[in-house]
Amino acid sequence: MLKKKDIIFIIIVLLVAGTMAVFFRTGNTEEGESVRIMIDGKEYGSYVLTENRTIEICNPLGENRIVIENKRVFMEHADCPDQYCVKHKAISKTNETIVCLPHKLVVELHEKKKDGDFDSIAQ
Repeated sequence: MLKKKDIIFIIIVLLVAGTMAVFFRTGNTEEGESVRIMIDGKEYGSYVLTENRTIEICNPLGENRIVIENKRVFMEHADCPDQYCVKHKAISKTNETIVCLPHKLVVELHEKKKDGDFDSIAQ
């Protein structure tokens, strides 16, 4: 039998989890400015979202077709067995990604750097 303290604890946990879910779901509303494609940890290319284009990637790991259209990016084709990357929704917000694990390919959106932003900091 649940005690009064257990019920209060469960309600608090659910409220905190719900608040966090809303925060993370609505927190990223900034439109991406560019897309960076990485293959096996190395940059393949970087493209602006304002220019519609299709990017064909053919390498020993496999074939992918990435489409930039109306400031959104999606994987149109991949010859990997699971097709998770093709089924992934189109991305348009900063830091959203599409990943094709069998091909070690990552598609990630970035925002435009503002004046004064650091590219990196080294000590």
